[in-house]
Amino acid sequence: MAEMQLFLDEVGGWAAGGSGGPAGELASRLGMRTVVLVEGLSDLAAVETLAVRRGRDLAAEGVCVVPMGGAMNVGRYAGLLGRPGLGLRLTGLCDEREHGYYVRGLRRAQASDQDIFVCVSDLEDELIRALGTETVEEVVREEGDFRALRTFLHQPAQQGRSRQQQLRRFLGTKKGRKIRYGTLLVEALDVDAVPTPLEDLFANL
Repeated sequence: MAEMQLFLDEVGGWAAGGSGGPAGELASRLGMRTVVLVEGLSDLAAVETLAVRRGRDLAAEGVCVVPMGGAMNVGRYAGLLGRPGLGLRLTGLCDEREHGYYVRGLRRAQASDQDIFVCVSDLEDELIRALGTETVEEVVREEGDFRALRTFLHQPAQQGRSRQQQLRRFLGTKKGRKIRYGTLLVEALDVDAVPTPLEDLFANL
């Protein structure tokens, strides 16, 4: 796990203009074969949590989930990690509105755009629909955030929105909240009710 985090750190430095040598050495040492490109840390948390629930050790399988700090970085990361760079197989999980960035980025890296799994709106929206709003609110209550949620729901901007839309917006209103709930909502899922994009991603790994 420590070496995988080191690899992620090296890839981040490489994408920012540093040397790719250390990342290449670590990829070889770890037996890496597949990279899952995700937009941010909340997606990483959800994928890693589902892997644990499924009893899968992604690192041992040669799979690394790489958060890119936004979908507009996908071309850069795909070029570094895919065929033009380290030669790893590329796949990805993205929001519906960012799909075009992924398609262009993977195609430029000579990778298949059929290995991109798209969330309707975003992953939080998928998880809320899979769980149902009552279950999500119960998770929020158990985390001690229910008072903050009630205050949020009384804001004028939230009036007229569906409860699903309100909950989705609530998860993004505080730094770190989406990351924390990326784990919590996946932990609350029925194993037979995993959102289709996540299910299809895991079947593809």
